[in-house]
Amino acid sequence: MKTIKIDIINRFVLILAACFLSQVSSGQDLESYIQEAQQNNPDIQAVELRYNIAEEKVNESNTLPNTEVSAGYFISEPETRTGAQKARFSVKQMIPWFGTFSAREEYATSMAEADYVKLAISKRKLALSISEKYYQLYALQAKQTILDENIELLKTYEELALTSVEVANASAVDVLKLQIRQNELLQKKEVLQQAFIAKQSDFNTLLNKNKEASVTVVDSLFLPSKKMTSEVGNLNLHPELLQYDKLYESVASSEELNQKELQPNLGVGLDYIPVAERPDMNFTDNGKDIVMPMVSVSIPIFNSKYKSISKQNKLKQQEIKAQKEEQQNKLENALKATQSKLETARITYNTQQKNLQQAKDAEEILIKNYETGTIDFNDVLDIQELQLKFQLEQIEAIKEYYVQSANINYLTN
Repeated sequence: MKTIKIDIINRFVLILAACFLSQVSSGQDLESYIQEAQQNNPDIQAVELRYNIAEEKVNESNTLPNTEVSAGYFISEPETRTGAQKARFSVKQMIPWFGTFSAREEYATSMAEADYVKLAISKRKLALSISEKYYQLYALQAKQTILDENIELLKTYEELALTSVEVANASAVDVLKLQIRQNELLQKKEVLQQAFIAKQSDFNTLLNKNKEASVTVVDSLFLPSKKMTSEVGNLNLHPELLQYDKLYESVASSEELNQKELQPNLGVGLDYIPVAERPDMNFTDNGKDIVMPMVSVSIPIFNSKYKSISKQNKLKQQEIKAQKEEQQNKLENALKATQSKLETARITYNTQQKNLQQAKDAEEILIKNYETGTIDFNDVLDIQELQLKFQLEQIEAIKEYYVQSANINYLTN
């Protein structure tokens, strides 16, 4: 069980962190947030408690049936040769068929392992949710930084426009247009700030902490130079598939237990009957108490119940096989779709990088034209708007790339 725990949970968290932490320039790292969430998230705690209950059921399985103790008093005392019987005391213990205890323990253990895989799945899904929201917060923060840079750029253009107005090379309308554009960018920044606060609240909810607690994310992320590759075969070790293997094993254990319970149950006991002495006679064993050891057998003659359980177990195993196959198909499709989105993000980023460079070249031409007094501030606004568009789309592409990378790691590690 300990080996399974390391492979299913810790391995995933370490791989997820290793894939992205090399890109971090500042801010709290993703791994620490994931660990904090796994320690504090109430849903994870509830799943862990269910697993602990399942583990405890292993101890519960190693118990004998209740010991039967009975006592009776003879109102009308039956007379025997050695005296009158006064009362009857009995004790009996039923013992399951050989191997029933081990079968019960195996069944309880298999159910506990199935619950542990569910815990692993919950932790992986939580880590994925944390990662996705982390990169969404990064994008919202990075976009605000880009807006700040563009606002400062517009202020520079505004100063140029004011200078041009003084020498009659531009009109006051150009200045107003630049100021209006600054107001629009300030509005967009405020909208992004509100979106960041809302997303921060969602993020803190996963960590089960104060919704208004500050969340620090990285300042910058870059696309790795190497293309991420993943094999569909890696899906075979995914917990969402392993859970069906564990469920299949639990049904097999259930059937083994069913076959043991189909066997007779043995019982051992003892009857004790106190006998009164006969006062008018003197002979050997006068008033001797009766002690009678007993052995009993409980035979399930009407065993249609156990046959029905066997049939149900076979059907359950067939159902689990079908469910596993369906889930594997879903995971394979999800992996292919995620890989496509990942490459789309890379293509978008590279395209916008080229566009941004061309927009900067156009900006340089406009600045040079200003030196000759022929600057067109409508062109300036157009170029600035294009630059902003390309920069925001680049950030969105980076965010999408890392979100899809997290999904790929969730599916294949």
